[in-house]
Amino acid sequence: MKDWNTWLERGGKSKEHRDFLKKERIYTLYVGFTQLAILVLFIGMWEWASTMKWIDPLLFSSPSNIWRVFIEMVARGDLHPHILATVWETVVGFLAGTAIGTTIAICIWWSRFLSRVIDPFLVILNGMPKVALGPLFIVAFGGGFTAIVAMAVATSVIITTIVVYGSFKEVDPNYIKLVQTFGGRKRQIFKKIVLPASFPTIISTLKVNVGLAWVGVIVGEFLVSKQGLGYLIIYGFQVFNLTLVFVSLFIIAICATIMYHLVQYTEKHLLKNRN
Repeated sequence: MKDWNTWLERGGKSKEHRDFLKKERIYTLYVGFTQLAILVLFIGMWEWASTMKWIDPLLFSSPSNIWRVFIEMVARGDLHPHILATVWETVVGFLAGTAIGTTIAICIWWSRFLSRVIDPFLVILNGMPKVALGPLFIVAFGGGFTAIVAMAVATSVIITTIVVYGSFKEVDPNYIKLVQTFGGRKRQIFKKIVLPASFPTIISTLKVNVGLAWVGVIVGEFLVSKQGLGYLIIYGFQVFNLTLVFVSLFIIAICATIMYHLVQYTEKHLLKNRN
């Protein structure tokens, strides 16, 4: 009884398990410290090279100058509308691309005939440069929010469809035959076997779609937008203010990292509850 109480007080974990978790925490801290050191070293070398004129400060700017322009724009309130516009377009495109791609994958898996018909078109569309569709979206949806979101969806939907459908096909056929033996219908097979087995892949696809959605939105803003971080990049090149370009890229990197970690947290939470 005493041993049982001691075990509960320690969180229900064995000594080996606690030692393993401790090593994992130390390893995670070591990795994070190394990443931070690399980032600090890169910024320091960039600042030094710009100060010593080893690189052209007009073309490559410097971290201190980028930070100064960023603070000035925040103080004037110039950045907030652009950040909000791009983040909103990215979130909508990310969710829509994932949902549409997963739905198409389900439809293709459901119908063997549809799978045979659509499969070669997926390969063709995946190889097509999505930037080429930009002018078509402008004509179809106009030069605004809808065209930019459509660009983000076009960038991610085909990859989502291919990856999720591939995961559906890789489910162990013996499990499917077992359900069929007991008279299970296709809906039950999908709900009880295929979808649960493919759930980790669907969640992991979200990580890929984060980057694709950002690429699609920025390209869309290059083409049509008068607001957003993509617009600031194009404007910075037009007036040869490359510091403004680096400020926009810095903000995109921060926002994309935050969005990625939110997806990663959601993945861990969902998989933990699923188990």
